Amino acid sequence: MNYYSLNHKSEKTSFRDAVIRGLAPDKGLYFPESVHPLEPDFIKDLENLPDAEIAFRAIEQFVGNEIPEKELREIVKDTLSFDFPLEKVEDDVYSLELFHGPTMAFKDVGARFMARCLGYFNRDRKQDSGKVTVLVATSGDTGGAVASGFLGVEGVDVIILYPSGKVSDIQERQLTTLGQNITALEVNGTFDDCQDMVKTAFLDETLKERNLTSANSINVARWLPQMFYFFFAFKQLKNKNKDVVFAVPSGNFGNICAGIMAGKLGLPVNHFVAATNINDTVPQYLKSGVYSPKPSRQTISNAMDVGNPSNFIRIQQLFDNDIETLKSRFSSYSFTDEATRNTMAALYRKSGYIADPHGAVGYLGLKEYLDKNPGKTGIFLETAHPVKFLDIVEETLGVNVGIPEQIQAVMGKEKVKQNISSYDELKAFLLDAR
Repeated sequence: MNYYSLNHKSEKTSFRDAVIRGLAPDKGLYFPESVHPLEPDFIKDLENLPDAEIAFRAIEQFVGNEIPEKELREIVKDTLSFDFPLEKVEDDVYSLELFHGPTMAFKDVGARFMARCLGYFNRDRKQDSGKVTVLVATSGDTGGAVASGFLGVEGVDVIILYPSGKVSDIQERQLTTLGQNITALEVNGTFDDCQDMVKTAFLDETLKERNLTSANSINVARWLPQMFYFFFAFKQLKNKNKDVVFAVPSGNFGNICAGIMAGKLGLPVNHFVAATNINDTVPQYLKSGVYSPKPSRQTISNAMDVGNPSNFIRIQQLFDNDIETLKSRFSSYSFTDEATRNTMAALYRKSGYIADPHGAVGYLGLKEYLDKNPGKTGIFLETAHPVKFLDIVEETLGVNVGIPEQIQAVMGKEKVKQNISSYDELKAFLLDAR
């Protein structure tokens, strides 16, 4: 499988090189040269197949022969070491819970898959090319998932940038307390500032010897495995006769983009809904036809505080850059913190379901679409355990949320971080760390 840059100014490259580079030399995101639908009989038989087999069949064409089948199957099996339950919330509305992994966030799958792929590719370059440095920006859960996924991976250093005061205490602990090959940099700014610094570093020729790559969803090995969730959800549906709608709480739009790719592979999804908080660049684009990124604004659903979502260009490509085709299969709505809190309370009051702020935004987006398009089955993605937003959830619902063992493991540890305010400071850190 070859990959090309969506800026169309760089040469095509392999899966291996796309993973190691992260971003193309022309600043573009990598995109697969071809997408081949899976056999209809495979889709029909999902409920009879193990998750690891489903995931392997979904990802194998994107990896090609660059990882042998035996090793790729082992990578997939090791990645999927936890469950992805589909929970009924009300008639024809389900929550797909993606928070049962080691850091209790949906990003565990992409981070674990990428770490294992990079570990495989790095086996041959440890001696002659030095370590790979994974440089990643996080608005919340990415940092913890990447830190956990790459912890102790030989030949790989991980440097995580996160915005000061804009992630929850538990999220911060998950990326600042692990040590070993993980370093956390607290940035005086927003997530967009962190992401801009990462992108600038990739294109800085003076940092070439650092072998930089990204573990954000701009990296194909972080982005594509998120397809698995949508197959797993469809597998668990008891009634597959109704049209299925997925609603995804969206920040950088990597997760919903992977879902659309699952649709390209043949998964029978009727419609996708990208639910956002007040960072509404994409909902406004669908209304106006003008894509106008803006500075991000802080909300209680902080992992979605993104004003310029990187993966939206991939979504446009999946719909042949035709906005009318896009709108026929894709909707996007934005919601305030007040609406989010009210929905969290209403869900708990009506069904006893405890949603985190991101899941609540996903539910809101789903209901907005279903109210206008009844008679369908709706699935919203619950992307993080409520404990990761403990203060907000307990204050909103008036309940005590138990602390799972994955979170208890980091609560008593000291946060270790360094503060930076500019790209020059990041560059100096990277050069000093050689």
